[in-house]
Amino acid sequence: MLKCMIIDDEPMALDVLRDYVNRAPFLKLEGEFRDAVKALNEIQDRDIDLVFLDIEMPDLTGIQFLKTLTRIPMVIFTTAYSEYAVESYDFEAVDYLLKPIEFERFLKSARRALDIHKLKTEPVSKVNDTGTHASSRIVLIKSGTEFHRIKKDEIIYIEGAGNYVFFVTPSKKIMSLMTMKEVVELLGSETFIRIHKSYIVSFEHIEVIEQDQVRIGKKKLPIGEVYKVNLQSKIKSF
Repeated sequence: MLKCMIIDDEPMALDVLRDYVNRAPFLKLEGEFRDAVKALNEIQDRDIDLVFLDIEMPDLTGIQFLKTLTRIPMVIFTTAYSEYAVESYDFEAVDYLLKPIEFERFLKSARRALDIHKLKTEPVSKVNDTGTHASSRIVLIKSGTEFHRIKKDEIIYIEGAGNYVFFVTPSKKIMSLMTMKEVVELLGSETFIRIHKSYIVSFEHIEVIEQDQVRIGKKKLPIGEVYKVNLQSKIKSF
């Protein structure tokens, strides 16, 4: 059950969203507001999982509303204006719904939020048959509005490209808005090592280590000078 809130200054839109929320068995409406300023106090005091948020509102827009929050819940934007779509994704929105909203489209977005919530709240103490913590071998990677659940041992290497990174596996390449530092924190240093300002590799997938590069299959990745010491230490401790 997702605890949700609706913030929309249009009475008709509020009525429609309220009806849709009540028809979804996995949603529980915790509050509805036509005034984003009034909603600020309420959302800070409640443990809200999901907000259906209009963007174009008087006094405080939906974007400005989010910028004031210390903890941002999952957000599904509901608006009549498509020009805000790009800016909305800076807040990792679950979805962007254009009015008038059909119930089928609403339900699809709400189920996506439920799936994300389940992935984020899976018990970390779940143990598999080998006695290791299963969740510690899984990472959740956000790409656009999608979340990819991937086993760490499937990741061959990560390539940085500006504000984005690419997680490379044998079957796919996933783009995500992350820094290399965030990738290191996500994956840990037990198996992964940074060999270049633009590359983090899985030590288990390296086939050949040369003076200035490593080889993984047919792929050759450069070794940066400042990262050679760490790589040599990793080799000695392996």
